[in-house]
Amino acid sequence: MRVLELKKLTPSKQLQILCIGAHCDDIDIGCGGAMLSLLTHYRGAQVTWVVLASTPAREAELRASARRFLRAAGTARVLVHRFRDGFFPAHYASIKEIFETLKQLPNPDLIFSHHRADLHQDHRVVAELTWNTFRNHLILEYEIPKYEGGLSTPCAYVALSRAQVERKISILLRSYQTQCSKGWFTDDTFRALMRLRGLESGDGSGWAEGFHVSKLLLQ
Repeated sequence: MRVLELKKLTPSKQLQILCIGAHCDDIDIGCGGAMLSLLTHYRGAQVTWVVLASTPAREAELRASARRFLRAAGTARVLVHRFRDGFFPAHYASIKEIFETLKQLPNPDLIFSHHRADLHQDHRVVAELTWNTFRNHLILEYEIPKYEGGLSTPCAYVALSRAQVERKISILLRSYQTQCSKGWFTDDTFRALMRLRGLESGDGSGWAEGFHVSKLLLQ
């Protein structure tokens, strides 16, 4: 059975993190809090932030948000592509070519990507290609609240401080002005999910982000 290796990480190690999202705000929503937490402990971390669908206006928002989330990173690389939102299954081969180029990047210790059971077709394509491309890596699949629903109970959590929760929400609302007219893109949506995951995690802070982990090998 294929398994993933959890490498030993120490604060002195230059952690390599790869974040992959279908749309410009997916990574921010799905694992923005985890990134703030990780970069507090691994300040030399090298982060690659990859987004597959964008427009000029949304790319500008994305880059502003990524700068804020990755301020404590050692190095940060933001790669943005222009595939059409909602049409990823029709562009599967072209998107797979993009994933093949990611193999040329520094080998990641940790990958954040979409959940393979996500009900949004673009998210599912990205999740499938993440697993197809990275066969021996620790992949944390994040969750996105949306109209289609589909949220399920995660099996892994990253505890957050209240300050990190508020920082994540502030960056989202400040950076993504084009999304603020949407009924779900609100502070209470993001805060509610992090609060619920905090309760599930059992951490004393009461705040967390949840992730799905399909395979994990402890050595």
